[in-house]
Amino acid sequence: MIQDKLQQAEVVAIVGPTASGKTALSIDMAKKYNGEIINGDSMQIYKGLDIGTAKITVEEMEGVPHHLLSFKEPTESFSVADYQKLVRTKIADIQERGKLPILVGGSGLYVQAVLYDFQFTEEQVDEVAREAYYAELASLGPEAMHAKLTALDPTTAETIHPNNTRRVIRALEMIELSGVSKAAEAQNRGEIPLYQHVILGLGQNMSREELYNRINLRVDVMMAKGLLAEVKGLWQQNIRGVQSIQAIGYKELYDYLDGNCTLEESIESLKQNSRRYAKRQLTYFRNKMDVQFVEQDWNI
Repeated sequence: MIQDKLQQAEVVAIVGPTASGKTALSIDMAKKYNGEIINGDSMQIYKGLDIGTAKITVEEMEGVPHHLLSFKEPTESFSVADYQKLVRTKIADIQERGKLPILVGGSGLYVQAVLYDFQFTEEQVDEVAREAYYAELASLGPEAMHAKLTALDPTTAETIHPNNTRRVIRALEMIELSGVSKAAEAQNRGEIPLYQHVILGLGQNMSREELYNRINLRVDVMMAKGLLAEVKGLWQQNIRGVQSIQAIGYKELYDYLDGNCTLEESIESLKQNSRRYAKRQLTYFRNKMDVQFVEQDWNI
């Protein structure tokens, strides 16, 4: 029984694709099991990225303590290795106070890196190589750079969209500097759990049509709440080429503000990219994590 495992768990994680109902379930869980919630979304760490990341509001928290939200500037970088160290410290702090840490989010790798003995290599940087890749990008375009990565590391290339040029170039750098692909590094990561944990998943039992309708509706709600103004604020600060604005909802509206498409086209692209991301999330949760899938209204 999942309930028995929950009673014995040192850490609980709640994962699921965008718009699957993680926030509501996490609040219910925290109230029932004396828990505190740790953000498990790679983009909700940034200040000012609120509407587009569906960041929980103070009212929605219903008095439940939340951790690791809005603590980085949108110009700052923050790796999964940084996140791993910070969350493990936070888990220990919550446990010392007799509370249950509940890790909630849609970034599967971030959640995995915390719960298992993942070990990350030190990131090497060669500015000369990086500048050469960006020059090549300017000359040949993102599709050509993605094709180059596909030839060298097809497994990693499958996980990176061609327009996510920062990650494409970082993957190419890693191969050049260490001779090891990101995929090969991933295979060397540990699979030993560090905590007695339970991972609850949402969305698996929801029809694809229902999930996609929820995603489309959520985008419409985000736009009504002022997502365009939020993105325009970042755009007017000329925040570019950084991790934060690669988030879905920001890059699409940047295209509109840059004059590359109409607002209607950018919104449709946002919906399409959100649906595709949700599909990738579900695939990741099914194939790479020991998830116990439940219904949103499951009796916890």
